[in-house]
Amino acid sequence: MAALPRLVWVSSVSLVVWAGVCSTVCVEVPSETEAVQGTHMKLLCISCMKREEVTASTVVEWFYRPEGGKDEQIYEYRKTNHEFPSRFSGRLQWNGSKDMQDVSITVLNVTLNDSGIYTCNITREFEFEIHRPLFTSSRLIHLTVVEEAGEDFTSVVSEIMMYILLVFLTLWLLIEMVYCYRKVSKAEEAAQENATDYLAIPSENKENCAVPVEE
Repeated sequence: MAALPRLVWVSSVSLVVWAGVCSTVCVEVPSETEAVQGTHMKLLCISCMKREEVTASTVVEWFYRPEGGKDEQIYEYRKTNHEFPSRFSGRLQWNGSKDMQDVSITVLNVTLNDSGIYTCNITREFEFEIHRPLFTSSRLIHLTVVEEAGEDFTSVVSEIMMYILLVFLTLWLLIEMVYCYRKVSKAEEAAQENATDYLAIPSENKENCAVPVEE
């Protein structure tokens, strides 16, 4: 069910947006792992800085490895953007943030051949007064490209609930119809029995059944 991870990813991205609006909190969330052929796919790579007040120079390297192949560098950010010649030439777009905590890229017009493993390497050199420590981190994204989008998990659940509700309403309607039919039938039978009993009474007794009028 590829839609469930997508749902989790959307919720995570919403959390990042909310955190960015309300405060300077950075939240590391995984990237979406399924793309539809012909669409744009953002490869999410977030590396939070524990001490944002410290100045640091950041270098970002993106690699791609097809199934059964070797890693090849496709993109680099070192103060400026640089795209390496590859199958992605002209289809990669920098999508990171100014504080260099979000160092994502977007693959434009995704093809089926773009499936594979993407690696995001981040190298930071912090500029302290005494020393300049170097920190590195990596993110792996296993991307699968499909021809058509699968049915969303929420839409499947909604469709199932709609059918259950439809069946329930149909049964309820049938029960109500049967109940009303029996009620009307009993009323008609009672009226017919009363009419039959009245016709069975002799005519002289019918006159005696009349209510006497007092003068």
